[in-house]
Amino acid sequence: MEFFATAAKGTEPALRDELRWLRVPKVRCDRGGVHFDGELPEAFRVCLWSRVALRVLLPLARFPAPDKEALYQGVYAVDWEPYLTPRHTLAVTAFCKDSQLTHTNFTAQKVKDAIVDQQRSRHGVRPDVDRDDPDVHLFLHLHKNHATLYLDLAGESLHRRGYRTQPGEAPLKETLAAALLRLIGWNRRIPFCDPMCGSGTLAIEAALLAADRAPGLARRQFGFERWPLFDEGLRRRMRELREEARAAAHRDTPPILASDIDAKAVENARANARAAGVDIVISRGSVLKLAPLSPPGLILTNPPYGKRIAAERRFFSEMGRVFASLAGHTVGVLSGDRAIQRAIPLKPEKYWTVFNGDLECRLLRYRIE
Repeated sequence: MEFFATAAKGTEPALRDELRWLRVPKVRCDRGGVHFDGELPEAFRVCLWSRVALRVLLPLARFPAPDKEALYQGVYAVDWEPYLTPRHTLAVTAFCKDSQLTHTNFTAQKVKDAIVDQQRSRHGVRPDVDRDDPDVHLFLHLHKNHATLYLDLAGESLHRRGYRTQPGEAPLKETLAAALLRLIGWNRRIPFCDPMCGSGTLAIEAALLAADRAPGLARRQFGFERWPLFDEGLRRRMRELREEARAAAHRDTPPILASDIDAKAVENARANARAAGVDIVISRGSVLKLAPLSPPGLILTNPPYGKRIAAERRFFSEMGRVFASLAGHTVGVLSGDRAIQRAIPLKPEKYWTVFNGDLECRLLRYRIE
């Protein structure tokens, strides 16, 4: 079977490397995510362990869909019995590009109509639609009149780890934070600090990574566990995967530090860290008074930018001088405003272009000699 794990734009290499680290077979990088092969338990393991993937999708059908009737017939031809019954709820999300069908809501409705009609013809009743918490979530990608129909294994985005009780302003998605840690090359053995931590996502993801805590363990249930095909054999294998993940977790982690000048942000970060069950030292303080880590480690931060605050050249220049004093450290800055990069009086050793939602950003890496 072939699967497609989606990722934030620009983080596909991080997801590819993560899946290879997980020893997932035949990983291939593509725009918007990563393809991989395996049987269903392999995909279940990716849902349980991946920190970077947003969704894990199973392609169910590919067919030409030049009009609404062809779309309907293509969806109706799929045998839906292994994935849902009339007692399940359903949601469909459609994406249309360069096709005759351009209205995403109308296209999604035609997909639902075909599924509902098949269920009604076989069972005499139909499944209900639930856009917020469906048992089965489908994605239709329509490009140049060719349709690909995907089934979302988890049922919702994997960035929802369950610990963000206090989001704060413009928080990073957990999956993006995990991708930044992988791209920057943190080895999980040296100290970590985020000196502008906001709601604490970067530090929490660092702590979970260092402790080998599988992010999917926080989920009560994945969407695939409600499918009719999820029989006793698959149920037993999923129990084994969870037991293996729990056994892998440990507390032998380096110091994980976080701070912010804003008292409310510190309060939010502490609440989220408690919810995640991780050991992080979170304090109030300015990045301009940042002290070296002992031993030297990774400083990784997402400074306020764009609509949150104007990029003040003097502040970021001073911040850069503080970073320049941290000999032996690696510094990473996620910059959503090129003015930040220009203001920092250091030359990045490397940078990656990633997207925080629709905002193009650069992850800048500095090696401080």
